[in-house]
Amino acid sequence: MLWTMLRQSWRHDSGRKWLATTTIFLAAGLISALLAISITIGDKMSVEMKRYGANIEITPEGQVQLPYALKNALASMDKEDLILESELPNIKNIFWRNNIIGFAPFVRGSVVVSNHEKPAGSESHKVALVGTFFDQSLAVPDEPDYHTGNKIIAQYWKVNGQWPDDSQAQALVGQSIAAHMGWKVGDALTLTQGEQTFTVHVTGILTNGGAEEDAIVVPLHIGQALLNLQGRVESVNVSALTVPENALSKKARENLESLDSDEYDLWFCTAFVSSISFQLEKALSNASVHPVWQVAASEGIVIAKIQSLLFMVTLAAFIAASMGIASLMTNAILQRSKEIGLMKSLGAHNWQVYLLFYAESMICGLLGGSLGCLAGWGLAKVMGYALFGSSITFHWIIIPLILVISVVMTVCGTYFPSRRIAALYPIEVLYGRQ
Repeated sequence: MLWTMLRQSWRHDSGRKWLATTTIFLAAGLISALLAISITIGDKMSVEMKRYGANIEITPEGQVQLPYALKNALASMDKEDLILESELPNIKNIFWRNNIIGFAPFVRGSVVVSNHEKPAGSESHKVALVGTFFDQSLAVPDEPDYHTGNKIIAQYWKVNGQWPDDSQAQALVGQSIAAHMGWKVGDALTLTQGEQTFTVHVTGILTNGGAEEDAIVVPLHIGQALLNLQGRVESVNVSALTVPENALSKKARENLESLDSDEYDLWFCTAFVSSISFQLEKALSNASVHPVWQVAASEGIVIAKIQSLLFMVTLAAFIAASMGIASLMTNAILQRSKEIGLMKSLGAHNWQVYLLFYAESMICGLLGGSLGCLAGWGLAKVMGYALFGSSITFHWIIIPLILVISVVMTVCGTYFPSRRIAALYPIEVLYGRQ
Protein backbone atom coordinates (compact mmCIF):
# COMPACT_ATOMS: atom_id res chain seq x y z
CA MET A 1 0.00 0.00 0.00
CA LEU A 2 2.80 2.43 0.90
CA TRP A 3 4.53 1.99 -2.46
CA THR A 4 1.23 2.44 -4.28
CA MET A 5 0.59 5.71 -2.49
CA LEU A 6 4.14 6.87 -3.20
CA ARG A 7 3.74 6.15 -6.91
CA GLN A 8 0.42 7.99 -7.01
CA SER A 9 1.96 10.93 -5.14
CA TRP A 10 4.84 11.25 -7.62
CA ARG A 11 2.47 10.84 -10.58
CA HIS A 12 -0.01 13.53 -9.54
CA ASP A 13 2.38 15.97 -7.85
CA SER A 14 5.60 15.47 -9.78
CA GLY A 15 6.19 19.22 -10.20
CA ARG A 16 6.64 19.87 -6.49
CA LYS A 17 8.66 16.69 -6.06
CA TRP A 18 11.14 17.70 -8.76
CA LEU A 19 11.29 21.22 -7.34
CA ALA A 20 12.15 19.76 -3.92
CA THR A 21 14.72 17.46 -5.54
CA THR A 22 16.28 20.45 -7.31
CA THR A 23 16.48 22.36 -4.02
CA ILE A 24 18.32 19.46 -2.41
CA PHE A 25 20.50 19.04 -5.51
CA LEU A 26 21.70 22.66 -5.36
CA ALA A 27 22.37 22.54 -1.61
CA ALA A 28 24.04 19.12 -1.77
CA GLY A 29 26.27 20.21 -4.67
CA LEU A 30 27.47 23.26 -2.77
CA ILE A 31 27.94 21.40 0.52
CA SER A 32 29.83 18.51 -1.10
CA ALA A 33 32.20 20.94 -2.85
CA LEU A 34 32.79 22.81 0.40
CA LEU A 35 33.43 19.54 2.25
CA ALA A 36 35.96 18.47 -0.38
CA ILE A 37 37.75 21.81 -0.03
CA SER A 38 37.59 21.69 3.77
CA ILE A 39 39.21 18.24 3.88
CA THR A 40 42.15 19.28 1.69
CA ILE A 41 42.37 22.96 2.68
CA GLY A 42 45.10 22.25 5.24
CA ASP A 43 47.56 20.79 2.72
CA LYS A 44 46.61 23.26 -0.01
CA MET A 45 46.98 26.30 2.24
CA SER A 46 50.20 24.94 3.71
CA VAL A 47 51.66 24.67 0.20
CA GLU A 48 50.37 28.13 -0.72
CA MET A 49 51.84 29.73 2.41
CA LYS A 50 55.22 28.15 1.73
CA ARG A 51 55.45 30.62 -1.14
CA TYR A 52 55.99 33.32 1.46
CA GLY A 53 59.05 31.93 3.16
CA ALA A 54 60.54 29.05 5.09
CA ASN A 55 59.10 27.98 8.43
CA ILE A 56 62.28 26.42 9.91
CA GLU A 57 65.74 27.94 10.30
CA ILE A 58 68.92 25.97 11.01
CA THR A 59 71.92 27.76 12.51
CA PRO A 60 75.21 26.61 14.05
CA GLU A 61 74.87 25.38 17.62
CA GLY A 62 75.57 28.15 20.10
CA GLN A 63 74.99 31.01 17.67
CA VAL A 64 72.96 33.83 19.17
CA GLN A 65 69.94 34.84 17.11
CA LEU A 66 70.48 38.45 16.06
CA PRO A 67 68.86 40.83 13.58
CA TYR A 68 70.51 40.73 10.17
CA ALA A 69 71.81 44.30 10.54
CA LEU A 70 73.75 43.38 13.66
CA LYS A 71 75.31 40.22 12.27
CA ASN A 72 77.64 42.17 10.00
CA ALA A 73 78.66 44.45 12.85
CA LEU A 74 79.84 41.59 15.06
CA ALA A 75 82.68 39.15 14.56
CA SER A 76 81.50 36.05 12.74
CA MET A 77 81.88 32.58 14.15
CA ASP A 78 84.97 30.52 13.40
CA LYS A 79 84.76 28.53 10.20
CA GLU A 80 85.00 25.24 12.08
CA ASP A 81 81.90 26.12 14.10
CA LEU A 82 79.67 26.48 11.03
CA ILE A 83 77.41 23.81 9.50
CA LEU A 84 79.02 21.33 7.12
CA GLU A 85 77.65 21.62 3.59
CA SER A 86 78.17 17.87 3.18
CA GLU A 87 75.47 17.25 5.81
CA LEU A 88 72.74 19.13 3.93
CA PRO A 89 71.38 15.95 2.24
CA ASN A 90 70.60 14.67 5.76
CA ILE A 91 67.71 17.15 5.81
CA LYS A 92 65.96 14.80 3.39
CA ASN A 93 66.80 11.74 5.46
CA ILE A 94 64.38 12.15 8.36
CA PHE A 95 61.05 10.47 9.16
CA TRP A 96 59.09 13.37 7.59
CA ARG A 97 61.40 13.63 4.56
CA ASN A 98 58.49 13.80 2.11
CA ASN A 99 57.17 16.89 3.93
CA ILE A 100 60.37 18.81 3.22
CA ILE A 101 59.53 20.97 0.21
CA GLY A 102 63.05 22.32 -0.04
CA PHE A 103 65.83 24.21 1.69
CA ALA A 104 68.39 26.89 0.94
CA PRO A 105 71.76 27.36 2.72
CA PHE A 106 73.32 30.81 3.16
CA VAL A 107 76.70 32.43 3.70
CA ARG A 108 76.90 36.18 4.23
CA GLY A 109 79.65 38.75 4.24
CA SER A 110 80.94 41.70 2.23
CA VAL A 111 83.11 42.10 -0.85
CA VAL A 112 84.61 44.87 -2.96
CA VAL A 113 82.75 45.32 -6.26
CA SER A 114 83.67 47.15 -9.46
CA ASN A 115 81.64 47.39 -12.65
CA HIS A 116 83.94 47.37 -15.65
CA GLU A 117 81.02 47.67 -18.05
CA LYS A 118 81.11 51.38 -17.15
CA PRO A 119 84.71 52.58 -17.30
CA ALA A 120 83.74 56.08 -16.23
CA GLY A 121 82.24 54.78 -13.03
CA SER A 122 84.31 51.72 -12.36
CA GLU A 123 85.42 52.79 -8.88
CA SER A 124 85.20 50.06 -6.27
CA HIS A 125 82.51 49.82 -3.60
CA LYS A 126 82.16 47.56 -0.59
CA VAL A 127 78.78 45.83 -0.62
CA ALA A 128 77.01 42.98 1.16
CA LEU A 129 77.31 39.52 -0.36
CA VAL A 130 74.94 36.58 0.00
CA GLY A 131 75.78 33.08 -1.23
CA THR A 132 72.93 30.59 -1.55
CA PHE A 133 71.21 27.95 -3.69
CA PHE A 134 68.93 29.16 -6.48
CA ASP A 135 67.85 25.89 -8.11
CA GLN A 136 70.56 23.44 -7.13
CA SER A 137 70.59 19.75 -8.03
CA LEU A 138 71.49 17.75 -4.93
CA ALA A 139 72.09 14.05 -4.41
CA VAL A 140 69.70 12.77 -1.76
CA PRO A 141 68.67 9.16 -1.00
CA ASP A 142 66.00 7.74 -3.35
CA GLU A 143 65.64 11.06 -5.25
CA PRO A 144 68.21 11.18 -8.03
CA ASP A 145 66.73 14.34 -9.61
CA TYR A 146 66.14 16.36 -6.45
CA HIS A 147 66.35 20.16 -6.80
CA THR A 148 66.22 22.71 -4.03
CA GLY A 149 66.91 26.40 -3.47
CA ASN A 150 65.27 29.78 -3.15
CA LYS A 151 63.48 29.45 -6.48
CA ILE A 152 61.48 26.66 -4.82
CA ILE A 153 61.07 27.78 -1.20
CA ALA A 154 61.07 31.58 -1.61
CA GLN A 155 58.62 32.20 -4.42
CA TYR A 156 57.95 35.65 -2.99
CA TRP A 157 61.35 36.63 -4.41
CA LYS A 158 60.52 38.65 -7.50
CA VAL A 159 63.25 38.53 -10.13
CA ASN A 160 63.19 41.08 -12.95
CA GLY A 161 65.15 39.06 -15.47
CA GLN A 162 66.25 35.45 -15.04
CA TRP A 163 67.29 33.33 -12.10
CA PRO A 164 71.04 32.58 -12.07
CA ASP A 165 72.42 29.14 -12.88
CA ASP A 166 74.05 27.70 -9.76
CA SER A 167 76.88 26.23 -11.83
CA GLN A 168 77.69 29.51 -13.59
CA ALA A 169 79.28 32.79 -12.50
CA GLN A 170 75.96 34.60 -12.40
CA ALA A 171 74.23 36.72 -9.76
CA LEU A 172 71.18 38.66 -8.69
CA VAL A 173 71.48 42.21 -7.40
CA GLY A 174 68.99 43.73 -4.98
CA GLN A 175 66.82 46.47 -6.37
CA SER A 176 68.00 49.03 -3.79
CA ILE A 177 71.70 48.61 -4.47
CA ALA A 178 71.06 48.29 -8.22
CA ALA A 179 69.26 51.64 -8.24
CA HIS A 180 71.99 53.23 -6.13
CA MET A 181 74.88 51.90 -8.22
CA GLY A 182 73.18 52.08 -11.58
CA TRP A 183 73.58 48.34 -12.18
CA LYS A 184 71.33 46.56 -14.63
CA VAL A 185 70.76 43.10 -16.11
CA GLY A 186 73.71 42.07 -18.26
CA ASP A 187 76.38 43.98 -16.31
CA ALA A 188 79.60 42.19 -15.40
CA LEU A 189 80.65 42.78 -11.77
CA THR A 190 84.06 41.93 -10.39
CA LEU A 191 83.89 40.72 -6.79
CA THR A 192 87.06 40.79 -4.71
CA GLN A 193 87.75 39.63 -1.19
CA GLY A 194 91.38 39.19 -0.17
CA GLU A 195 93.13 37.22 -2.86
CA GLN A 196 89.89 35.82 -4.30
CA THR A 197 88.34 37.46 -7.37
CA PHE A 198 85.27 36.47 -9.39
CA THR A 199 83.54 38.18 -12.28
CA VAL A 200 79.81 37.52 -12.29
CA HIS A 201 77.14 38.49 -14.78
CA VAL A 202 73.92 40.03 -13.49
CA THR A 203 70.94 37.98 -14.71
CA GLY A 204 68.20 39.67 -12.68
CA ILE A 205 67.19 42.38 -10.24
CA LEU A 206 65.83 40.98 -6.95
CA THR A 207 62.89 42.35 -4.98
CA ASN A 208 61.92 40.53 -1.79
CA GLY A 209 61.45 43.19 0.89
CA GLY A 210 64.46 41.86 2.82
CA ALA A 211 68.12 42.58 3.38
CA GLU A 212 68.97 40.91 0.06
CA GLU A 213 67.72 44.04 -1.71
CA ASP A 214 70.93 45.74 -0.55
CA ALA A 215 73.21 42.85 -1.51
CA ILE A 216 74.62 40.84 -4.37
CA VAL A 217 73.27 37.28 -4.31
CA VAL A 218 75.57 34.69 -5.87
CA PRO A 219 75.67 30.87 -6.06
CA LEU A 220 76.77 29.26 -2.81
CA HIS A 221 80.14 27.99 -4.07
CA ILE A 222 81.16 31.49 -5.20
CA GLY A 223 80.12 33.01 -1.89
CA GLN A 224 82.04 30.34 0.02
CA ALA A 225 85.19 30.94 -2.04
CA LEU A 226 85.07 34.72 -1.63
CA LEU A 227 84.42 34.51 2.12
CA ASN A 228 86.89 31.65 2.68
CA LEU A 229 84.09 29.38 3.92
CA GLN A 230 84.59 26.41 1.61
CA GLY A 231 82.42 23.46 2.62
CA ARG A 232 80.58 25.46 5.29
CA VAL A 233 77.26 27.35 5.57
CA GLU A 234 76.11 29.87 8.15
CA SER A 235 72.39 29.07 8.10
CA VAL A 236 69.79 27.00 6.27
CA ASN A 237 66.18 27.96 5.60
CA VAL A 238 63.86 24.93 5.40
CA SER A 239 60.32 24.87 4.04
CA ALA A 240 58.24 21.97 5.36
CA LEU A 241 54.60 20.97 5.12
CA THR A 242 53.23 20.95 8.67
CA VAL A 243 49.94 20.56 10.50
CA PRO A 244 48.64 23.29 12.86
CA GLU A 245 49.93 23.20 16.41
CA ASN A 246 47.66 21.80 19.11
CA ALA A 247 47.80 21.20 22.86
CA LEU A 248 50.15 18.23 22.46
CA SER A 249 52.67 20.12 20.33
CA LYS A 250 52.57 23.09 22.72
CA LYS A 251 53.21 20.74 25.65
CA ALA A 252 56.16 19.20 23.80
CA ARG A 253 57.52 22.64 22.95
CA GLU A 254 57.43 23.71 26.61
CA ASN A 255 58.93 20.51 28.01
CA LEU A 256 59.58 17.46 25.86
CA GLU A 257 60.43 15.38 28.94
CA SER A 258 56.88 15.85 30.23
CA LEU A 259 55.45 13.62 27.47
CA ASP A 260 54.73 10.00 28.29
CA SER A 261 55.61 7.28 25.76
CA ASP A 262 52.25 7.36 23.98
CA GLU A 263 52.24 11.16 23.73
CA TYR A 264 55.82 11.16 22.50
CA ASP A 265 55.06 8.61 19.77
CA LEU A 266 51.99 10.58 18.66
CA TRP A 267 53.93 13.86 18.65
CA PHE A 268 56.92 12.36 16.82
CA CYS A 269 54.69 10.75 14.16
CA THR A 270 52.68 13.92 13.50
CA ALA A 271 53.99 16.59 11.14
CA PHE A 272 54.15 19.38 13.70
CA VAL A 273 56.78 22.01 12.97
CA SER A 274 58.24 21.23 16.40
CA SER A 275 58.59 17.48 15.71
CA ILE A 276 60.14 18.07 12.27
CA SER A 277 62.56 20.55 13.83
CA PHE A 278 63.48 17.99 16.49
CA GLN A 279 64.23 15.37 13.83
CA LEU A 280 66.32 17.83 11.80
CA GLU A 281 68.39 18.68 14.87
CA LYS A 282 69.13 14.99 15.38
CA ALA A 283 70.08 14.55 11.70
CA LEU A 284 72.68 17.34 11.69
CA SER A 285 75.74 17.74 13.85
CA ASN A 286 76.59 21.06 15.46
CA ALA A 287 73.23 22.52 14.45
CA SER A 288 70.44 24.28 16.27
CA VAL A 289 66.99 24.18 14.63
CA HIS A 290 64.45 26.93 15.28
CA PRO A 291 60.88 26.93 13.95
CA VAL A 292 59.81 30.32 12.61
CA TRP A 293 56.82 30.52 14.93
CA GLN A 294 55.27 33.55 13.23
CA VAL A 295 54.91 31.54 10.03
CA ALA A 296 53.90 28.28 11.74
CA ALA A 297 51.30 29.95 13.97
CA SER A 298 49.81 32.00 11.13
CA GLU A 299 49.25 28.84 9.08
CA GLY A 300 47.11 27.28 11.81
CA ILE A 301 45.15 30.51 12.39
CA VAL A 302 44.43 31.06 8.69
CA ILE A 303 43.41 27.44 8.10
CA ALA A 304 41.13 27.46 11.18
CA LYS A 305 39.44 30.67 10.04
CA ILE A 306 38.90 29.36 6.51
CA GLN A 307 37.46 26.10 7.83
CA SER A 308 35.14 28.08 10.13
CA LEU A 309 34.00 30.14 7.16
CA LEU A 310 33.33 26.98 5.12
CA PHE A 311 31.35 25.54 8.04
CA MET A 312 29.20 28.69 8.28
CA VAL A 313 28.49 28.64 4.54
CA THR A 314 27.61 24.93 4.76
CA LEU A 315 25.28 25.58 7.69
CA ALA A 316 23.62 28.46 5.82
CA ALA A 317 23.07 26.22 2.78
CA PHE A 318 21.60 23.50 5.04
CA ILE A 319 19.18 25.92 6.72
CA ALA A 320 18.14 27.54 3.43
CA ALA A 321 17.46 24.16 1.80
CA SER A 322 15.51 22.94 4.85
CA MET A 323 13.35 26.08 4.80
CA GLY A 324 12.72 25.63 1.07
CA ILE A 325 11.70 22.02 1.59
CA ALA A 326 9.45 23.06 4.51
CA SER A 327 7.68 25.61 2.33
CA LEU A 328 7.14 23.13 -0.51
CA MET A 329 6.00 20.33 1.80
CA THR A 330 3.63 22.59 3.77
CA ASN A 331 1.87 23.61 0.59
CA ALA A 332 1.75 20.04 -0.72
CA ILE A 333 0.55 18.54 2.56
CA LEU A 334 -2.19 21.10 3.11
CA GLN A 335 -3.51 20.44 -0.39
CA ARG A 336 -3.70 16.77 0.54
CA SER A 337 -5.55 17.34 3.81
CA LYS A 338 -8.68 15.50 2.67
CA GLU A 339 -6.57 12.53 1.61
CA ILE A 340 -5.00 12.45 5.07
CA GLY A 341 -8.41 12.84 6.71
CA LEU A 342 -9.75 9.91 4.74
CA MET A 343 -6.73 7.79 5.69
CA LYS A 344 -7.23 8.55 9.38
CA SER A 345 -10.97 7.91 9.19
CA LEU A 346 -10.17 4.48 7.77
CA GLY A 347 -7.95 3.73 10.74
CA ALA A 348 -4.51 5.05 9.77
CA HIS A 349 -2.31 6.00 12.72
CA ASN A 350 -0.25 9.18 12.97
CA TRP A 351 2.98 7.24 12.51
CA GLN A 352 1.67 5.90 9.21
CA VAL A 353 0.94 9.45 8.04
CA TYR A 354 4.44 10.47 9.08
CA LEU A 355 5.90 7.46 7.27
CA LEU A 356 4.20 8.45 4.02
CA PHE A 357 5.48 12.02 4.01
CA TYR A 358 8.94 11.11 5.30
CA ALA A 359 9.26 8.42 2.63
CA GLU A 360 8.35 10.95 -0.07
CA SER A 361 10.83 13.49 1.24
CA MET A 362 13.61 10.91 1.70
CA ILE A 363 13.27 9.83 -1.94
CA CYS A 364 13.69 13.48 -2.95
CA GLY A 365 16.67 13.74 -0.60
CA LEU A 366 18.42 10.64 -1.92
CA LEU A 367 17.86 11.60 -5.54
CA GLY A 368 18.91 15.22 -5.04
CA GLY A 369 21.88 14.19 -2.88
CA SER A 370 23.15 11.72 -5.49
CA LEU A 371 22.98 14.32 -8.25
CA GLY A 372 24.48 16.88 -5.87
CA CYS A 373 27.54 14.67 -5.29
CA LEU A 374 28.24 14.68 -9.02
CA ALA A 375 27.78 18.43 -9.22
CA GLY A 376 29.93 18.93 -6.12
CA TRP A 377 32.73 16.83 -7.62
CA GLY A 378 32.81 19.06 -10.69
CA LEU A 379 32.48 22.26 -8.65
CA ALA A 380 35.34 21.19 -6.35
CA LYS A 381 37.57 20.62 -9.39
CA VAL A 382 36.75 24.06 -10.79
CA MET A 383 37.26 25.79 -7.42
CA GLY A 384 40.54 23.90 -6.90
CA TYR A 385 42.01 25.14 -10.16
CA ALA A 386 40.62 28.65 -9.59
CA LEU A 387 42.00 28.97 -6.05
CA PHE A 388 45.09 26.76 -5.96
CA GLY A 389 45.91 25.99 -9.60
CA SER A 390 45.47 22.25 -9.00
CA SER A 391 42.63 19.77 -8.63
CA ILE A 392 41.04 18.93 -5.29
CA THR A 393 40.61 15.28 -4.38
CA PHE A 394 36.98 14.28 -3.90
CA HIS A 395 37.17 11.75 -1.06
CA TRP A 396 34.70 8.85 -1.20
CA ILE A 397 33.60 9.49 2.39
CA ILE A 398 31.86 12.65 1.15
CA ILE A 399 29.27 10.62 -0.81
CA PRO A 400 27.56 8.83 2.13
CA LEU A 401 27.93 11.96 4.23
CA ILE A 402 26.13 14.08 1.62
CA LEU A 403 23.38 11.49 1.24
CA VAL A 404 22.83 11.56 5.01
CA ILE A 405 22.82 15.37 5.06
CA SER A 406 20.36 15.47 2.14
CA VAL A 407 17.98 13.09 3.90
CA VAL A 408 18.27 15.06 7.14
CA MET A 409 17.47 18.29 5.26
CA THR A 410 14.29 16.82 3.79
CA VAL A 411 13.24 15.24 7.10
CA CYS A 412 13.76 18.56 8.91
CA GLY A 413 11.76 20.35 6.23
CA THR A 414 8.94 17.78 6.44
CA TYR A 415 8.76 17.50 10.24
CA PHE A 416 6.60 20.51 11.14
CA PRO A 417 4.07 20.40 8.25
CA SER A 418 3.55 16.64 8.75
CA ARG A 419 2.93 17.14 12.48
CA ARG A 420 0.47 19.88 11.72
CA ILE A 421 -1.62 17.80 9.31
CA ALA A 422 -1.43 14.69 11.50
CA ALA A 423 -2.90 16.65 14.42
CA LEU A 424 -6.12 17.46 12.53
CA TYR A 425 -9.35 15.62 13.23
CA PRO A 426 -10.60 13.61 10.25
CA ILE A 427 -14.20 14.90 10.46
CA GLU A 428 -13.06 18.53 10.39
CA VAL A 429 -10.87 17.93 7.38
CA LEU A 430 -13.49 15.98 5.44
CA TYR A 431 -16.14 18.65 6.08
CA GLY A 432 -13.72 21.37 4.97
CA ARG A 433 -13.52 23.12 8.33
CA GLN A 434 -9.72 22.98 8.36
